[in-house]
Amino acid sequence: MTIQQTTNVESTAMLGLGVYRPERIVTNDEVCEVLDSSDEWIQTRSGIRTRRFAGPDEDLITMATTAAARALDVAGVTADQLGCVIVATSTYPEHTPASAPQIADRLGSKAAAFDVSAGCAGFCHGLNLASSLVRSGDSTHVLVIGVEQLSRFMDPTDRGTAFIFADGAGAVVVGSASEAGIGPTAWGSDGSQSQVVTQTPSCLDSHQSHHPVVQMEGTAVFRWAPFAMADVAHQALDRAGVSVDELDAFIPHQANLRITQTLARNIKLPESVAIATDVVDSGNTSAASVPLAIEAMLRSGEAKAGDLALLIAFGAGLSYAGQVVTLPPIG
Repeated sequence: MTIQQTTNVESTAMLGLGVYRPERIVTNDEVCEVLDSSDEWIQTRSGIRTRRFAGPDEDLITMATTAAARALDVAGVTADQLGCVIVATSTYPEHTPASAPQIADRLGSKAAAFDVSAGCAGFCHGLNLASSLVRSGDSTHVLVIGVEQLSRFMDPTDRGTAFIFADGAGAVVVGSASEAGIGPTAWGSDGSQSQVVTQTPSCLDSHQSHHPVVQMEGTAVFRWAPFAMADVAHQALDRAGVSVDELDAFIPHQANLRITQTLARNIKLPESVAIATDVVDSGNTSAASVPLAIEAMLRSGEAKAGDLALLIAFGAGLSYAGQVVTLPPIG
């Protein structure tokens, strides 16, 4: 007797995208009411002008569920059609139970559901897992969510992080497609540099309990990301059989505008390729930054559904992932 194999699906794509951006917009001037810095200093070093912080009614599960529901609606997929729900996050404070089963339940799904902890690279990791699940025949549709509430995990007086991180959520539905819309993933990690981005227990004042506060060696990240990720970008392009001249858009993790600009130069992108700069208005939203940046480009008209884009994400671990994709529709 042999084990029955499921039918393989050759091609997958993102069928719909939904996002959630918190209502509260936080300017650099507001950040500097506590932080010893200035609007000019922050913009010069990061490119960030504003970011969004979640309010009391905008917790991580609520943001993720809203973004997911919007993605399902755009894709024309119902919750009961999902085979798996993957949530990329580093800021769900309870950890157990994971956020994914709770989000699936709110959507009305009993699908397998789990969280992925790969820092800022989490969404691209989840996208690869989702594509693999659909291609294997295990699931017809997989929901991938990147969501963070970093405002709860920051020291507002830390000049290395307080002006960078922000909140938000983005989700996509992955399913089979007549043409490949998600290319092979170039991914990996460098644990020898795991100390560069960390969450360590901290008590900021007598009214807060100990909780992990994000700390980052910004100079080390800047020395690593724009150069190491250029090689990863070319690996992703080679695996997809795509040249830089064929790209319509470049959408990296929105870590820092200077990192994005340097990385684009190192990849040697032609001027015809639109480059995502959502970090300017949204800050660094970690695992949510790539889907939020995709939505910003589609919403503004800088790119359109069906365009060929290179995604690159990198962060704590250090973990990284990149793939060539066709951009999904939005509502």
